[in-house]
Amino acid sequence: MNLIFTGGGTGGHLVIALSLAEAALSRGHNVVFIGSTSGQDRQWFGNSTLFQQSHFLETTGVVNKKGLGKVVALWKIFKAVLASRKILKDFHADAVVSVGGFSAAPAAIASLLTHTPLYIHEQNAITGKLNGLLRPYCKGFYSSYEEGANHCDYPVSEVYFQRARPRYSISTIIFLGGSQGAKFINDLALEIAPWLEERGIHILHQCGAAEEERVRHAYHLLNIDAEVYGFTTKIATLIEKSDFAVSRSGASTLWELCAARVPAFFIPYPSAAGDHQYHNAHYIIDHNAGWCERQGEGISEKLKEAITSDIMAKSDALEKLIAPNGAVKIIEKIENL
Repeated sequence: MNLIFTGGGTGGHLVIALSLAEAALSRGHNVVFIGSTSGQDRQWFGNSTLFQQSHFLETTGVVNKKGLGKVVALWKIFKAVLASRKILKDFHADAVVSVGGFSAAPAAIASLLTHTPLYIHEQNAITGKLNGLLRPYCKGFYSSYEEGANHCDYPVSEVYFQRARPRYSISTIIFLGGSQGAKFINDLALEIAPWLEERGIHILHQCGAAEEERVRHAYHLLNIDAEVYGFTTKIATLIEKSDFAVSRSGASTLWELCAARVPAFFIPYPSAAGDHQYHNAHYIIDHNAGWCERQGEGISEKLKEAITSDIMAKSDALEKLIAPNGAVKIIEKIENL
């Protein structure tokens, strides 16, 4: 088949596009990417040898625009839809696979105009605005949070499954602030660090490049030998070494921790669109496989309670929530349809 993958803007969307495209290529399909000049699309796929072609069209998000800004954004999408139609026809596309984000709008709309089957992967427990609008018209919709025909295992790198192990006690904890860092999580880690030190729990801390100097200096003043990372490409290795995690609940990180069987105390990013991080985390909580608390005062005591609780049951529950080869299974579903 000739498959077009579209969507992006952020790494959370693009890592899914990468996983699905790799799975499609491994099964003998031809793959093309359509993204935007805005966001991170070009950084990810500008020089990629994975796709036969990569197209970056001039688009921006519409939701947060007002007045003339919204009109301009819509005009850019209209022009990008026309360009996408031509790409679909020239490539003789058999299907368009959208991973969401504003980058997906032109190619997804063009698929409907050209009667090309549209398939959607939704990363979060709360469906994004674009995916919600297009869902009634797509041929397949895949989510790790829904049951039934739409359910899919989240596309997570195989390395997390290969290195997975049950956690029975905590000797190492990891604080994950994301690539941009999360000051609240960083401050929480520093607040609780002496308590962890007293219990012989080693600290791994990914704090974001902007916070690295401050956090590293703070641990030095506390005389605590924590491993501090501003940004690192070795998250899989750090997660493998960890027995417990404190993290935001973006979809990719949440499911990577799940695949590795690392019990996590999630602190959702409060400004996430549609409060989706809170709902992502609650899927794990509903299956008795972790903890979730809104950021605020008194959270350190709740974190201590979680750390001193029975983590074995949580670790065992995580294993049942996700299976390997999620990306391949989604491509197989598309083939069958």
